[in-house]
Amino acid sequence: MSRTLTAMADSTPGEYGSEPGPRPAPGPYISAVTNRTTNLVIRGAMLFSVGVFLALVLNLLQVQRNVTLFPPDVISSIFSSAWWVPPCCGTASALIGLLYPCIDNRLGEPHRFKREWSSVMRCVAVFVGINHASAKVDFANNVQLSLTLAALSVGLWWSFDRSRSGFSLGVVIALLATLATQLLVYNGVFQYTSPDFLYIRSWLPCIFFAGVITMGNIGRQLALYEHKVALEKTHQD
Repeated sequence: MSRTLTAMADSTPGEYGSEPGPRPAPGPYISAVTNRTTNLVIRGAMLFSVGVFLALVLNLLQVQRNVTLFPPDVISSIFSSAWWVPPCCGTASALIGLLYPCIDNRLGEPHRFKREWSSVMRCVAVFVGINHASAKVDFANNVQLSLTLAALSVGLWWSFDRSRSGFSLGVVIALLATLATQLLVYNGVFQYTSPDFLYIRSWLPCIFFAGVITMGNIGRQLALYEHKVALEKTHQD
């Protein structure tokens, strides 16, 4: 009997006492998953913010030049834009920016061409310039404008990406975005002043392609920065 009482006295409080013992620390796998999820949320929020900002600025250029026309009842913000345009562009930007590094990892082809923030900022500047040219520069006809913007968009990909996966994703997403825009115009959500290709402007896929390449570069750079920080923490541990 005395041996039994001694054994109970020597046991941990978590087993026999009224107060539970300390919880075990999470394993390395759970910590890694938690950190990865947190980083994805942070990157997605940053990409969403960038997409919303670019949508406000670029759509303002289009509205000021009367390239796109929204009904008066939906123009309810200081930026003369429909309220749903920035959130939609922000969501698409977040998805594209997260998709690009994921595809690179799946293909086993990490993107290493011009991987620095200065290159990313130049890519954003070129994209804004392409969009600005579509709204401000007067061309002889729409065919000349479309060919010029197509050449500039491919030049942006060649200057800041040069990956086959980036080009393929850019083409596919640009075609899907063009189709979605055609459906919106067809249903009277907004309209173009001088449509020349199935209710829209023929140069619109070029703008979408350049935007996809730009957001893909931003997403890749954010993923690379996250990877560098993780390596530094591993070396410190």
